[in-house]
Amino acid sequence: MRVVIFDVDGTLVDSQDDICAAMGAAFASVGADVPSRAEICSIVGLSLPEAMAVLAPERAADHVALVEGYKASYMSLRAEKGTAESSPLYDGALAALERLRAEDETLLAVATGKSRRGLDKLLQGHGLTGYFVSEQVADFHPSKPHPAMLEAVLRDTGLAPHQAVMVGDTRFDMEMARAAGIATIGVRWGYHAPETLGADRLIGHFDELYDAVNALLGVSA
Repeated sequence: MRVVIFDVDGTLVDSQDDICAAMGAAFASVGADVPSRAEICSIVGLSLPEAMAVLAPERAADHVALVEGYKASYMSLRAEKGTAESSPLYDGALAALERLRAEDETLLAVATGKSRRGLDKLLQGHGLTGYFVSEQVADFHPSKPHPAMLEAVLRDTGLAPHQAVMVGDTRFDMEMARAAGIATIGVRWGYHAPETLGADRLIGHFDELYDAVNALLGVSA
């Protein structure tokens, strides 16, 4: 048995435009200067309170308002545009999930900085409800790179760290996995520069995922 654990934003779906727009609206709502796109992308993967602390360390009194403003704006953008346009799946993502999911020996899981509500809306919008046997979200865990999410996946699946691999696009994903003793696959299309990830394997397209999983965990029977 093996489990392939996925980050969401920047790995499975491209939500960069809405993340940046929602962050801009949140900062504008408290009269603060809006961070650059590069600064915003650098915190993708962190839970929102930690992200705000990084982006606006001098505005601690506004962090709660920034978090709530971001959530409200992001939900509004998704409702206006629909999930498929707001957070489209990357090319090949669905086929890669389907191929892995078809194997009895392979389980799928999610470890994301999204909220429970946000993940549910995303999975429903893309018809992915039920694909993942373990879904770990920011509501119930410390922010990445703390390994709590991955430890929960291992408990849910009854598997050991050497039977798992984390697929993500940020250094927070990779650091989280290393802290849990789990192998890593970094994707080149996400929000952090690939050379900064320190992943065990790097892939440039979802077509390469299956072979990368097999290389790290062994070929499924």
